Amino acid sequence: MDFSAILSQFPNLSTLAGQFFVGMSRAMILFVVAAGLTVVMGVLRIVNFTHGTFYMLGAFIAFSIAQWLGGSGGFWLALLIAPLIVAALSFVLEGALMRRIYDQPRLMQLLLTYALVLAFNDLIKIVWGVHYKSMANPIPGSISLGGATLPSYNLILLAAGPLVALGLWFFMSRTMMGKLCRATATDREMVDALGINSKQVFASVFVLGCYLAGLGGSLIAPTTNIVIGMGMGIIINAILVVVVGGLGNVWGALVVSFIFGIGESFGVLFAPRFALVFPFLIAATLLMIRPSGLMKSVW
Repeated sequence: MDFSAILSQFPNLSTLAGQFFVGMSRAMILFVVAAGLTVVMGVLRIVNFTHGTFYMLGAFIAFSIAQWLGGSGGFWLALLIAPLIVAALSFVLEGALMRRIYDQPRLMQLLLTYALVLAFNDLIKIVWGVHYKSMANPIPGSISLGGATLPSYNLILLAAGPLVALGLWFFMSRTMMGKLCRATATDREMVDALGINSKQVFASVFVLGCYLAGLGGSLIAPTTNIVIGMGMGIIINAILVVVVGGLGNVWGALVVSFIFGIGESFGVLFAPRFALVFPFLIAATLLMIRPSGLMKSVW
């Protein structure tokens, strides 16, 4: 056996480092979206398929704002404004429809949220058309990390995940609203008996989760084609992250997002035809080892 021939086909260290940082960038976007979903599922106890749609809306709205404002600062203003617009839309949706299904069977929740996905897809076709959109890189150039060349903008993506994790941890653990969210998730009847409006708490949690979905879409917009249906792929992975990481556990979602991102990235390198299967194999393996989730549910 010619080991030198085998070793010559193995990727060099710079290629491996490049795949690692690409995987990390994808993982952080997945975490930002999954973090919003884990809060919604942890407190409201609903599987919200429209979460991926709000991610897609964030990308389309960020594209439109950046195009309208123009210039180098257009994207950064879009990054601030687009998630807020998504949050405002989610507030209207929550008051009009979502709060009516919190106490309904899971099947009713799935039917409504999936129907909203189809409705929003058609709405996006009307507003933005059926062709994909693309944005210019807001930070041109590249940097060298571990011998790998990485687009400079990816540093923003790498920082986004830890910042969102710390922000959510502080909100849930150190603020009165966060404590109310945890109390409502644990015992809604007791919270109502104490004179606290649980409906307002639920609305706040839903809006926060959708804001994070919109933020994820806005962050990913300069790095990918913005297309109708882009939310379906990420919502499946986000649900897997929430389940495997532990319901409501932000740190569990961060760890599993990292595992998924790195697994898929190296899957593209070593087995490109099966790369999409890697997150599901990882999820199945982790659930066999820890059926209750990698980290315990916090609520």
